[in-house]
Amino acid sequence: MRIAVVGTGYVGLVSGTCFAETGIKVTCVDIDPQKVTKLSNGEITIYEPGLEKIFLRNTREGRLKFTTNLEEGIKDAEIIFLALPTPPGADGSADLKYILGVANDLGKIMTDYKVIVDKSTVPVGTAAKVRAAIAANYTGDFDVVSNPEFLREGVAIDDFMKPDRVVIGASSDRARKVMGDLYAPFVRQGNPIIYMDEKSAELTKYAANSFLATKISFMNEVAVLCEKVGADVDMVRKGIGSDDRIGKRFLFPGIGYGGSCFPKDVQALIMSSEEVGYNFQILKAVEDVNEKQKLHLMPKINAYFNNNLKGKHFALWGLAFKPNTDDIREAPALYIIKALTAAGATVTAYDPEAMPNVQAQIGHIANYANDQYSSLAGADALIIATEWSEFRTPDFEIIESKLKNKVIFDGRNLFENKQMKELGYYYESIGRP
Repeated sequence: MRIAVVGTGYVGLVSGTCFAETGIKVTCVDIDPQKVTKLSNGEITIYEPGLEKIFLRNTREGRLKFTTNLEEGIKDAEIIFLALPTPPGADGSADLKYILGVANDLGKIMTDYKVIVDKSTVPVGTAAKVRAAIAANYTGDFDVVSNPEFLREGVAIDDFMKPDRVVIGASSDRARKVMGDLYAPFVRQGNPIIYMDEKSAELTKYAANSFLATKISFMNEVAVLCEKVGADVDMVRKGIGSDDRIGKRFLFPGIGYGGSCFPKDVQALIMSSEEVGYNFQILKAVEDVNEKQKLHLMPKINAYFNNNLKGKHFALWGLAFKPNTDDIREAPALYIIKALTAAGATVTAYDPEAMPNVQAQIGHIANYANDQYSSLAGADALIIATEWSEFRTPDFEIIESKLKNKVIFDGRNLFENKQMKELGYYYESIGRP
């Protein structure tokens, strides 16, 4: 079997590499010649644990190739995956110009039956639009399928190779058979391939991400209430997470969600609902809570420094929106940096992977350290914004020797209150006394 993957962003590169790992010949297509050159030369363009090893193996063995030429890339492919950006427009709705542009191009160059797969997260009705765009230029037989991805950054390889479920939205038996054969190696342990219509598959992805975002925002609201009444959010989390109707995951309070999926997908589902005259009130509240939560530490910081941050210097640990990724899209750390510098403070930040991306986006608004401890030099306080594993058990003697004050504002609840009290730190976290 041969497949093509159009788009070599996060989803496209992970998908193409993992398909190649099962022995399939994969050609990835991208319009960026510099990116294609790097990938062709064995230089990976994103950080994802475990990806580089299988990427290099499959490029070396000739199963994974890259090109800028769409016609060349799809020539022998039976299945064409569209893994293209769907950025939010000015109103929050998903912009389909990249997907529909490629669909239009495909209609001009296709010569035989192919299954076109929407792998990107797309609004309900996109499959029909893709079908129409192709059919405008091609009168032969083809199918359009919706196959949403459920990859978590940081564990994407395991998620792809051992999926909880595979969702396939398809109208024809022929397309279902092709897709079922493709995914058979990934579900040998019995996890389901769930077949449905295209619209249901498209909505499934938005509904899944929006529900998880809702759990996060709900727990952050509970954390705020805990602070006001003197309760401990860790105890509340354990108390409700043990109920299997609720579950333990996505109940950890913090300074909000970010990344490429949750913010964009919540916005898009709100807009899709409004387009059909429905007011999705819960999701609007989820979005509002998350925006406030990104700056939840700022009142605590201001209170400690008597509402005067001018001339203060802060160390910041963590820039990525979550650990094990270099993705900084909607990362709470960026909001904190901008709020601190707007108040006249300075910041020295450290992140194991995301600093180049932050430098490219915000430049020298912040300073950047070579390691977590050198970021502390001369700082009035430490702020923790991302829960990287290396931050969980630091050397507190080094921290004490470098900070001006033994003050930590922890946006990810990495440490225990009792421990920090014994060590003599002023310690503020989320939702705990």
